[in-house]
Amino acid sequence: MFPELKLYQKWQIKPPAVALVPTWNYAAVQAYGRAKIYWDHKSEESVNFLSKQISDLSEHAETSIMGYTGTDDKQKSWKVSDAPERFVELLQKNIIGIEITLDRLEGKFKMSQEMSEGDRQGVIDGFANIGTDVGRTISEIVKERGDLKVSQS
Repeated sequence: MFPELKLYQKWQIKPPAVALVPTWNYAAVQAYGRAKIYWDHKSEESVNFLSKQISDLSEHAETSIMGYTGTDDKQKSWKVSDAPERFVELLQKNIIGIEITLDRLEGKFKMSQEMSEGDRQGVIDGFANIGTDVGRTISEIVKERGDLKVSQS
């Protein structure tokens, strides 16, 4: 998932005569390709695909996001196999899987690069001062995109 955050007008240094309204900074990707849908819970291919996706997603969330590694006094990660098999089967019937064979990806950034350097610096500082990981990430991306714009001018 790409970061996005609301941009506050008080971070900008535009003249008071200019109307200022909050806007959004974001990064987005559009994927193009052929999709294969896994929906038939009676199909072995669908069951295998969905089981792997559920296990991989659970493992990622437990270890990478929650930090449940079972080491250094950290909680052990939950695994799909910890749940009753019949329960997982019932839930899996309500999941539709999508696998996309990519032909191309297109990205777009709207990270205050259209602003003056002073306004952009206010945005960089504003996001950095929020004190969250997302705020710091957006601040870094706004700086990076602004530096790129300046280098291409």
